[in-house]
Amino acid sequence: MALRSAPFLLLVLVAVALRESCFGASSHSLKYFYTGISEPSQGQPHFVAVGYLDDQLFSYYDSHSQKMKPRVSWIEKVGKEDPKYWDRETQRERNTEESFREHLETLRSRYNQSEGLHTWQLMCGCKLRRDGSKGGFMQYGYEGRTFITFDKEILTWVALDPQAQITQRKWDAIPGWNHGRKTYLEEICIEWLEKYLSYGNETLLRRETPKVTVSSRTEVEDGMEMHICRVHGFYPREIDASWTRDREVWLQDTLHESVAPNADGTYHYWLSVKIDPKERDRYRCHVEHDSLQEPLDLELKEPTNSKSNLGLIIGCVVAALVLVGVIAGILLVFFKRRQDDYNAAPRRNQAI
Repeated sequence: MALRSAPFLLLVLVAVALRESCFGASSHSLKYFYTGISEPSQGQPHFVAVGYLDDQLFSYYDSHSQKMKPRVSWIEKVGKEDPKYWDRETQRERNTEESFREHLETLRSRYNQSEGLHTWQLMCGCKLRRDGSKGGFMQYGYEGRTFITFDKEILTWVALDPQAQITQRKWDAIPGWNHGRKTYLEEICIEWLEKYLSYGNETLLRRETPKVTVSSRTEVEDGMEMHICRVHGFYPREIDASWTRDREVWLQDTLHESVAPNADGTYHYWLSVKIDPKERDRYRCHVEHDSLQEPLDLELKEPTNSKSNLGLIIGCVVAALVLVGVIAGILLVFFKRRQDDYNAAPRRNQAI
């Protein structure tokens, strides 16, 4: 089961990775991910299509329901203003689902593959950057690898694989096909992005100020200090947080995680730095965010004395051992009584 599910999970991971790499620090983005599977297992659908506004899932379709469904409350406003919106979206995805079945069969034959589990994926979208510039991408994948990519600047498809080059020649030869893809990415997609933003502005255009704290500790091994800067509860996702030394960005001996979502729709982030205690005053945790009128620069705190920490730890360990001893004594009496009852009871098979 795990092996048969792996390609589907891989496609999901590829989609997430592509979302980050393609859009970087764009202000707002509209993205669609389509996945077709030739022989899904364990009730997985043959076809799934999802839509994201920024990183918020707003629409979902699969081959089980064969209906495009809303995933956030604000998208329902579109259907109220345009009663045929969901019917059109549903029919479009049904058509895409059928074409994906045909593409999977064509590619299986082209690669001379046997029947079985094969995957076909489309990823496309557009973006509006902070400076007002626009961008977009369209890319197909087969078996979890890039198959063919659209270059909208030179109006051509790019393919390195010989089997993909067959598709490249066909699509490039269709009159108006590539120009239509460019028009979608640069105009139609952007128009829908702006329209969706107008409906979801209460959540997508809001500003939540980050809460920033710095915690510190002394490393017993080498006497160096570890300082951790936690940035929590901010929105939108884009944030610039870094360690500075003498007001310059400092990357040496630093670690950080990726920006991650909170349950309430905001985000959190942390970064750490290891320093010589004598140079503590030279460092700051620097944070810039759209919700802040001015950047934040937090000073580092002096760590709690490591010896005091060690004493506290030893005290806790001793108390825990005493507690364990008491519990063990109680359990010993309890199990002794249970053992007497067990020995008197009829025996069953000794399966484990």
